[in-house]
Amino acid sequence: MESQPSRQSGRYTFEEAISRESPTALTKSNSDAAAAASSQSLSSILNNPHVAKSDWWWYSSSSSSLAPPEFAPLISKASSELTRSDFSTYFSSISDSYHRFEDIRNHSTKDLESSASDSQGHGGEALVACLREVPALYFKEDFALEDGATFRAACPFSTAAENLVLQEKLTQYLDVVELHLVKEISLRSNSFFEAQRQLQDLNVEIVEGCSRIRELKETIRLLDVDLVDSARQVQHLNATRTNLLALHHKFNLILYVKQSLSALKLLVASGDCAGALDITDDLQNLVDGDELTGLHCFRHLRDNVAASIESINSILSAEFMRAAIQDAGNSDVVILSQVKARASIPTNGKDDDQVNLDEEETTNFRDCLLPIIIGLLRTAQLPSVLRIYRDTLTADMKNAIKNAVAELLPVLLARSESEFSPGERTVDADGGGASLASKLRSLSSESFVQLLSAIFKIVRAHVVRAAEVKKAIEWIMKNLDGHYAAESVATAIALGAAAAETSEDHDDQGSSLLPFSSQRAARVSSFQGKANDATSPSNMSINFSTDVLRENTEAVVAACDAAHGRWAKLLGVRALLHPRLRLQEFLCIYNITQEFITATEKIGGRRGFSIRGTLNSQAKAFLDFQHDSRMAKIRAVLDQETWVEVDVPDEFQAIVISLCSSEALISENLDHVQNNVETNHGEVIAFNDGSLVEDTVQGKPTPLAEAANKNKASLAHSNDNKMKEHGKSTSQTLSYKGVGYHMVNCGLILLKMLSEYIDMGNFLPLRSSEVVHRVVEILKFFNTRTCQLVLGAGAMQVSGLKSITSKHLALASQVISFIYAIIPDIRRILFLKVPETQKELLLSEIDRVAQDFKVHRDEIHTKLVQIMRERLLVHVRGLPQIVEGWNRPEDADAQPSQFARSLTKEIGFLQRVLSRILHDVDVQEIFRQVVIIVHSQVSEAFSRLEISTPQAKDRLYRDVKHILGCVRSLPSDDLSRSSTPNWGQLDEFLEQRFGTKAG
Repeated sequence: MESQPSRQSGRYTFEEAISRESPTALTKSNSDAAAAASSQSLSSILNNPHVAKSDWWWYSSSSSSLAPPEFAPLISKASSELTRSDFSTYFSSISDSYHRFEDIRNHSTKDLESSASDSQGHGGEALVACLREVPALYFKEDFALEDGATFRAACPFSTAAENLVLQEKLTQYLDVVELHLVKEISLRSNSFFEAQRQLQDLNVEIVEGCSRIRELKETIRLLDVDLVDSARQVQHLNATRTNLLALHHKFNLILYVKQSLSALKLLVASGDCAGALDITDDLQNLVDGDELTGLHCFRHLRDNVAASIESINSILSAEFMRAAIQDAGNSDVVILSQVKARASIPTNGKDDDQVNLDEEETTNFRDCLLPIIIGLLRTAQLPSVLRIYRDTLTADMKNAIKNAVAELLPVLLARSESEFSPGERTVDADGGGASLASKLRSLSSESFVQLLSAIFKIVRAHVVRAAEVKKAIEWIMKNLDGHYAAESVATAIALGAAAAETSEDHDDQGSSLLPFSSQRAARVSSFQGKANDATSPSNMSINFSTDVLRENTEAVVAACDAAHGRWAKLLGVRALLHPRLRLQEFLCIYNITQEFITATEKIGGRRGFSIRGTLNSQAKAFLDFQHDSRMAKIRAVLDQETWVEVDVPDEFQAIVISLCSSEALISENLDHVQNNVETNHGEVIAFNDGSLVEDTVQGKPTPLAEAANKNKASLAHSNDNKMKEHGKSTSQTLSYKGVGYHMVNCGLILLKMLSEYIDMGNFLPLRSSEVVHRVVEILKFFNTRTCQLVLGAGAMQVSGLKSITSKHLALASQVISFIYAIIPDIRRILFLKVPETQKELLLSEIDRVAQDFKVHRDEIHTKLVQIMRERLLVHVRGLPQIVEGWNRPEDADAQPSQFARSLTKEIGFLQRVLSRILHDVDVQEIFRQVVIIVHSQVSEAFSRLEISTPQAKDRLYRDVKHILGCVRSLPSDDLSRSSTPNWGQLDEFLEQRFGTKAG
């Protein structure tokens, strides 16, 4: 198998070299090899340890020719038959010798190149070649033949012949190293002597340069003595004079600073903050400049100025707090004393006292705050002082409310204890009678309203004062055009803006009251030209003013929020009691809270979401509790109802009248409230026009609303008089739009509950949608339960009724018809406060309830007709036995039969009952169906009879005429003939049996 050619050390193999080189190249290579071989000693060729003497072809005695033995098989072949593979044996035998030949030739070439490069200054290549020829083992630093491993690596042979060859090789290595060392030394010798020669030349030049320098120095010395000394002395004296003048200026500056510091201490001690700030500005400019640089005596000047500014800010802050807060606190004592003095006088929680300042007081107050605000603006401390003011105002508000509760609670508690009877006194669940919460819960609703009224006055006094402070600051910041202090304020804003900007750039100063720097001075100086131009302030001043105004607003808002929080806590303590109050008592608390929210929101400018949430949650709890109690009450009343007609007291008639006239009166009351009560965000507290109605459970009159105009007042007055005569002024029916309704007890109680729901919807407008839901729920329950008790005969089990009579049904129909009739007015009144987005859904619900009442009424009427049908069928079933007696000859009775008399008697009784209770329209509708039934059933029964005798025909004729006489008298619609009332099938039967004349 032919071996693949390979390259070693960047050279071709012998075979590749033979195949690649042309004859000319081969000839040249042979000549080069001969030259290289001539340069080598014969011992180098003969000392090859890898070739034995027997392998030398010229040494073999067996050779008969000069050709190598490998060519013997090839001699007999023609030249055209020879291939490259025929020479493979020869190539493999001489490849090692050829490689050594190539190495020798390449080494000779590199030696020539190394000699050329060394001649050009590139020495050292010979040593590299030496290191390449001699194995690296002999150049190791730790080379020692006594080391076993080193010895075995250096002397691997064991025989004497091999050792001789090794000695020859080591001798050859030594000769190579010595030869290359000598060559390197010879190459470097020329450079060494050349460097030595150049060093000697440089030394000569240095000596000559030093001599010339000495000559130049002597010449310059002579020129200085003759020309420069006098001029230099003049210059020195001039510099001395300048230094003395600067020193004199420094001494004057030191004197000025010392006097300024003394004056600053006096001004700060006397409270003249404006003058003190002027001095601090001058001193700060000196500190920020370069004039005091290097004066050790003023190393603490910056700290002294900072301390003075801190003192000034403390004085200004204290004066601002005194003017803004402490003066307002003096009114708390007056308010508390007035409330204590009037603690025994009943109140509705409203107070018309105003604490607003008049124009003169407002002007004086602004003039008082003006220098303080200007000083705080100059030091850029107004925003931080306003933040402190906000916290102080909030804490002062909380303390004022806390003190008011602590001082008024014993007085009001004593009054509440005198008002409560022992059975009515509230006992705290945890037994902690001495706790503040238990004392607040022990107050009566009227006393609690008085407490809230006093807190309202105190809070209003504080927030009004805070609002005046806010207005004064806004006036100073924005509305000083044409005022004498306009320029001072503009300059102060510029100074404060620059100081605020600088304080942001220097965070290491923290909250220090040292806001002045060189940057501030540059900004202020650039702003001075714009002080009088209010229309073109810089962005820095605008941002600073915005910060001041924001903190100013936040202070008032925080005070209002604190008041809201305390008020909400007071309401939260009594959260379990308020749902159990009567409507008017709860409304007193609700109204004063609503007025408090409205007043504080108007001053603060933001909605009090927390207190509104508390108030709405208590209103919802009140509504839920009242609804649950009314549901339980109406359930109990219905279960105890005997469905007996009762007289209608006049107060219930007044409720019905108020329903008819409520729309106009509510509109008037809305106008009245809008003119006299501040409203917020469209929430208007309107007064209902309901009258006083009696609470049958508590036995106490409950006012549905207060009078809002003369008509309302007169109606309430008349109702008060009627309440005093309760039980004496009554009527048989309840009149609504000219129609009288017979009522039972549960109907009157439901009417009163509906009027109370209307009052809740009017006084609690935010809960109007829930009120509508509650009204729908109670109406659904009343309708369903009434149906179960009357139509379903449930009253026989729960009320002890023996049967459900037509009178019971008629009274139930009247109650249902009355409720169905007033539902549109109730819906109209309730929907005055319902939001438009919820009206559609609520309208559908209440319309479904009205439809249920109508269906219930129709079912009652159908039940009455069904009762009459059943009675008629009972009589018809006994008719054949009666007819059997008609055919007997001894029957000579001229009266109608028992069948006719009983039937007409029951029809007449039903007519009397229904005509007395139901409306004519309903009676006619019912008896129209009864007439149809009588005509059809009686005529059909008579048609089935077998009449064979004349006396039987006479009896039949008398019965038909008797029944028709009863039918003619019934109040039914005439659907057949206008001349004959209630014409029907029985008339036709009469004509058929007895002729037209008889009919």
